[in-house]
Amino acid sequence: MENFNKPHTPIKQWATDDKPREKMLARGADALSATELLAILINNGTRSKSAIDLARELLLLGSNSLSSLAKMSLKDLQKVKGVGPAKAVAIKAALQLGILLEEEALNQLPVLRSSKDIAVYLRKRLQHESRESFIVVYLNKANRVLATEVVSTGGVTGTIADPKIIFKRALELQASHLILSHNHPSGNLRPSEADRKLTDKIKQAARLIDMEVIDHIIVSDQGYYSFADSGDMI
Repeated sequence: MENFNKPHTPIKQWATDDKPREKMLARGADALSATELLAILINNGTRSKSAIDLARELLLLGSNSLSSLAKMSLKDLQKVKGVGPAKAVAIKAALQLGILLEEEALNQLPVLRSSKDIAVYLRKRLQHESRESFIVVYLNKANRVLATEVVSTGGVTGTIADPKIIFKRALELQASHLILSHNHPSGNLRPSEADRKLTDKIKQAARLIDMEVIDHIIVSDQGYYSFADSGDMI
């Protein structure tokens, strides 16, 4: 039987072209795989595992998905033997920087012209969320995004959005149109009866102040559901 506790070959003894840091210096960050980038963050391995080995195990823990890995807690990351608090914090910080970079790009005030545009925009915002979050996109008359804000965050199975909070912010921004959105962490895209009732409630309230709710988008890892495309906004 193979001895998995035997000492490994340290990365410093690898060929120069195979070492993640040296590879980045020579060829740039784009030349590195996710495993190699994680190995740089991990910095050093253990007696029986290299930083590359630990990086592979972390990716397996996240089903080979950086998005899934980003949703994990510090405690979850430390389930990989050899990843302690310091390594977990470094990894979590890097993944969070990636999320913030995406959000910064999202705040470039794009114009949303279709439900597909909206879904792509919102999936980037919500894809890392492990709990259900309700987001409102506030738009001007030209459908240019004025702001995208989380109104509430709930549990794994649901969240509640307060119309008073939504319309207070809409009036501050002088928004003309609203897009409602929330994620379904379960992956199920079918709207619940509560989703339909809340949409109708906000839609009717918006009409009283000359605003229009133009869509409600449900997003998940499986895709998106548009109330407007499905005829549910009439």
